[in-house]
Amino acid sequence: MKVTTVYLEMKARDQVRAKVSHDPRFRVLETSVRQWEFNRFLYAFVGGPWQWRDKLSWEDSRWRAYVNDNGLLTFVAYYDGSPAGYFELSKRDDEVEIAYFGLSPYFIGRGLGGPLLTCALERAWSLDPGRVWVHTCTLDHPAALQNYLARGMTIYRTEEKMM
Repeated sequence: MKVTTVYLEMKARDQVRAKVSHDPRFRVLETSVRQWEFNRFLYAFVGGPWQWRDKLSWEDSRWRAYVNDNGLLTFVAYYDGSPAGYFELSKRDDEVEIAYFGLSPYFIGRGLGGPLLTCALERAWSLDPGRVWVHTCTLDHPAALQNYLARGMTIYRTEEKMM
């Protein structure tokens, strides 16, 4: 199977084309306590339908080290108290990667992807980087690439690999 990976970036905060949710039941909160088990849950919960498998085999110690890295920030979207999605930001030097981003299968198609990505971009820019970037691939939700482009990100590289 051929998989196409698309890398996108944003080099200025004013490039963000915001989409907001006016639904008071939708909230995004930063996790204040680092709990590697919670990040592992979110990764499997959100990524399961999209073949996010690279971290499923990680041992507990590797998850613990990953989540305790000071450059990693985790944010969870809730809808009416239920986990609806999440994103992780990874700050390295002068850039922030949106390392993971997605909605749970129960909340796809409800108009929350744009507001969640807007939140991710705004939070990334609050860390004062020179660049914010992300990658997506053809295994991800079909609307993922369009959401990144609609929020103002631009493609800077595309790769194709046989899996």
